[in-house]
Amino acid sequence: MNKAQKTQEITEIKERFDRMASAVMTDFRGLNVEDMTILRDEFRKAGIDYKVVKNKLVQIAVKDESFHDAVQPYLINPTAVAWSYDDPASPAKVVIDFAKKHSALKVKCAVLDGKVLDEQGVVSLSKMPGKNELLGTLLATFMEPGTGFVRLLSAGATTFVYLLDARRRQLEE
Repeated sequence: MNKAQKTQEITEIKERFDRMASAVMTDFRGLNVEDMTILRDEFRKAGIDYKVVKNKLVQIAVKDESFHDAVQPYLINPTAVAWSYDDPASPAKVVIDFAKKHSALKVKCAVLDGKVLDEQGVVSLSKMPGKNELLGTLLATFMEPGTGFVRLLSAGATTFVYLLDARRRQLEE
């Protein structure tokens, strides 16, 4: 890799870290090509960028970031980074789910809101609800007052119908 290519790579890595909602760093040693292809497909389906990077280039790219010093110990051995620009929990979910089936994939760390999370932090992040789950919960919360109001309005009529039915049965006896 010549100097111009390195400069371009550093710029690309820096831009990805600047745009990200979260990033998860992994050690992929031991994964064969087929497993790596499956992992990349999983990331692609989730809208996550996954790239094998040189540790030194990551060090240079993040030198001005608040997490620069905290991420240094994790930049050893081969590194691949999964960047999510939308849902902070999605790369952690994909990595943890894949690592359960393929023990060769190792989680190094994650970067979230300028902080570095260790492997346990990534596991915790993977258990958090994703963006779509949160949006569903929010939508249900917004719909509940309307649904409750409709139930309240219909409750009087329903109760009246039950009263009439009970009176009818009483008169039939």
